[in-house]
Amino acid sequence: MTTATHHLELSPDPRVASVPFSRLLRAELRKLVDTRAGFWLLTAIGLITVAVIVVFLFVADPDQLTFMNLVGATATPQSILLPVLGILAVTAEWSQRTGLVTFTLEPSRIRIAVAKLVAVVLVGLLAVVVALGVAALSNLAGMAFMDGAGSWNIGAANVRDFFAVQLIGIVQGFAFGMLLMNTAAAIVLYYVIPIAWTVLFSMVGSLEKVAPWLDVNTAMAPAFDQRTFQAGDWAHIAVSGAIWVLLPLALGLVRLLRREVKSA
Repeated sequence: MTTATHHLELSPDPRVASVPFSRLLRAELRKLVDTRAGFWLLTAIGLITVAVIVVFLFVADPDQLTFMNLVGATATPQSILLPVLGILAVTAEWSQRTGLVTFTLEPSRIRIAVAKLVAVVLVGLLAVVVALGVAALSNLAGMAFMDGAGSWNIGAANVRDFFAVQLIGIVQGFAFGMLLMNTAAAIVLYYVIPIAWTVLFSMVGSLEKVAPWLDVNTAMAPAFDQRTFQAGDWAHIAVSGAIWVLLPLALGLVRLLRREVKSA
């Protein structure tokens, strides 16, 4: 059999309707909770978020019990764990040897990748909404039982930035997973390389001015200081995000399209 004939036989029949994207998306959403790793990761995110809030309620001074501070408390566990969900969404196909089934049922790997990305973004959005809800309930509890300040002084821009930071993190995790296609390697490098990069810029004073342009964590620092992103900050995020999110994502997509899928 010639190569041309082989490719011809594997090409999809144009008379056969492709799998609807909505079905692909539902399948990818289901995969995030069907696997033990995905289920327990989501459970851990929820439990740790609640635990952090409870601890904050008991250890913080009453004047620190505000909605803004409580939202900040929920941001820490989510910013650490949500990117791992993005990594698992990609690497599970290879670690659990399900890629052969997935890419046989839907030969277009680009459509699968897009469905996975949309799925993790939707879960990330839901996680942020839940975190905001937990913070709001905790603020009410703080006012009722802890004599908390109970300030609701948080603007739409703060909420927007909270969503942006968490979504950038989960997409970056997805990009690292796509590029490496190995769970352990992706998780380790996702945390080690950016941290080392951040430490480098903090230690070398001459690099301080360029740090926000080359380090996505530095670029997003205003949000962690409870400040809103300004025009210059968005420019920093765009450039550093292109380096640490879009570039790995593009390279990972190229690798996905070229990698051989095996059943064992």
